[in-house]
Amino acid sequence: MHGFEDADTGQEHVALVLGNVADEEVALCRIHSECLTGDCLFSMRCDCGSQLKFAMRAISEHGSGVILYLRQEGRGIGLINKIRAYELQDRGADTVEANEKLGFDADLRDYTVCKSMFLHLQVSKLRLMTNNPVKVQALSKLGLEITERVPIETGQNDHNARYLATKAGKLGHLLGKR
Repeated sequence: MHGFEDADTGQEHVALVLGNVADEEVALCRIHSECLTGDCLFSMRCDCGSQLKFAMRAISEHGSGVILYLRQEGRGIGLINKIRAYELQDRGADTVEANEKLGFDADLRDYTVCKSMFLHLQVSKLRLMTNNPVKVQALSKLGLEITERVPIETGQNDHNARYLATKAGKLGHLLGKR
């Protein structure tokens, strides 16, 4: 585990590393934004915890890889605002509408810190486990080479069907597409 502090925001992030990824030509990786409710409390409202477990298992089976765990709860709005967004969702808003009703953009995450984290780990080429094309574009703009997008199709259930449909329809996530 490697700890990092974002000089611009003061946020602390970690890199979980298995094996010697600096020696790999292309590293298997996941960039995962913190989700207390999904990662630790096993919420079924999202697919976050399931995606994190999938990535850990895939890296373990591969024998090496990296998970950058970014402290960007609720797509960057923070835990308290995420709880407020849940209340709005309980009243009928989807995840994007809830963020917007709270005065935020649909997704405030910033992946800039990933560049220095990967630089420290001596990783520049990635097989990226994600369904989010915006994440792929953001990392490419930072100068990281994404050699493959590895889909993560896990965690779907009756409680998060609308959430996943919103991620696909409004945020462009590639669900059900390889």
